[in-house]
Amino acid sequence: MEQTLTVARSLFAEHGYAAVTMDGVAAEVGVTKPLLYNYFGNKEGLYAACMERAGDALSATIAASVSSTSTPEEAMRAGGHAFFAFLDTERAAWAVLFDETLPRSGEIAERVAAYRGQILDLVTASIMGQVPPAMRPAAKVEVEALSVALLGAAEALAHWWLRTEALSAEEAADLLIATIEPGLRLRWAPVAKSASKANPTSKAKSKGKGK
Repeated sequence: MEQTLTVARSLFAEHGYAAVTMDGVAAEVGVTKPLLYNYFGNKEGLYAACMERAGDALSATIAASVSSTSTPEEAMRAGGHAFFAFLDTERAAWAVLFDETLPRSGEIAERVAAYRGQILDLVTASIMGQVPPAMRPAAKVEVEALSVALLGAAEALAHWWLRTEALSAEEAADLLIATIEPGLRLRWAPVAKSASKANPTSKAKSKGKGK
């Protein structure tokens, strides 16, 4: 049913979940509606199959870009650029995942939440990596809140970008990262400085090495 999924994804992306019917998909593919129901159960099942491909592709794209980095700051930049690059090249997949006409509850809503959760975990890891180790247990709730805010900002900017394309996808990613990253650094900078002052032996060792 490869052709069916391709056609269905295009229809869902163009018209939205609410407007697409099994009759319409069957007619577009050139099969009977009973055959669609036999394979996918109902419209929710068909949409879930389309969503699975889109969600796996987005998660894999971001995870691959982050895995090749060596610092939390690099991970955030790489993840942001991967997010917008996917949006630019896989617009149908994005539209399926972030369709504003999707049900707010049920299987589809749970699947969307699961894929969003995978991306949120990557964001959380990149932010937590910028927190001094001694502060990480206490900062857990704050980092979780910031992760949700950052992902929400990325999604909102993505919707704006799709409407206007006033910037390139790369420029949109740069704008988001350049705006958020300094604030994250400064959020825990006083803590890092205090820790450094409280441990003067590290400075002495550094000076000793320079002699």
